[in-house]
Amino acid sequence: MLDGDDDSKNAILSINAGAGGTEAQDWAEMLFRMYTRWVERRGYKIELIDYQPGEEAGIKSVTFTARGENAFGYLKSEIGVHRLVRISPFNASGKRHTSFASVFVYPELDQEIVVDIEDKDLRVDVYRASGAGGQHVNKTSSAVRITHLPTGIVVQCQQEKSQHRNKDMALKVLKARLYQHAKQKQDDKLQEVHDSKDEIAWGSQIRSYVLHPYQMVKDHRIGLDIGNVNEVLDGGIDPFIEGVLLAKKHK
Repeated sequence: MLDGDDDSKNAILSINAGAGGTEAQDWAEMLFRMYTRWVERRGYKIELIDYQPGEEAGIKSVTFTARGENAFGYLKSEIGVHRLVRISPFNASGKRHTSFASVFVYPELDQEIVVDIEDKDLRVDVYRASGAGGQHVNKTSSAVRITHLPTGIVVQCQQEKSQHRNKDMALKVLKARLYQHAKQKQDDKLQEVHDSKDEIAWGSQIRSYVLHPYQMVKDHRIGLDIGNVNEVLDGGIDPFIEGVLLAKKHK
């Protein structure tokens, strides 16, 4: 089930309280605790990146890294809106209240982009330089053009009199271009993950946690209900994660 390119990576998880002030912020904190407990149960590690406390209670948002094998593969199925229905602890009249929070998960990409250039991927053309530089420039084939075959990136250098120096400079430029190319691909990939998260509209909830008038957690994507809400809120979300991953596999 975990055969996506980034499934084996660590996960960066963000929780944001929805509209509704203290209620929603309290719910965001409950979700944070749920994921913290899940991470501990798995033997993973948590590293806090950002934590914005609520005004009266709870949290406005939190971002953390879950470090462990396949963390992203498991947690990506938690992306979406989570809905809580309960009697409000912040309302004296004891009314039923619905709160929302959104969860988003990114793979932690390797920050270190290694630029490996193999000779077989290069086509090196030597030609006579043109332009200023006196007679010497035109007499010898000292200008160098390097084509990186996998990406089609072309760099050339004709500033130096020595072919060797021109080649070194061209390779330096090529490395910088390839680094930029890899960085762009990484950024595009994150953008792609970001764009795929259905706009977090309050209609697009993936799961409802009901504490009143009855107790039940329901995953709307796979129709799975679990009656023991406390167990789920204590990190027991594996049945939902596995159910969603299996459902995707069978599509």
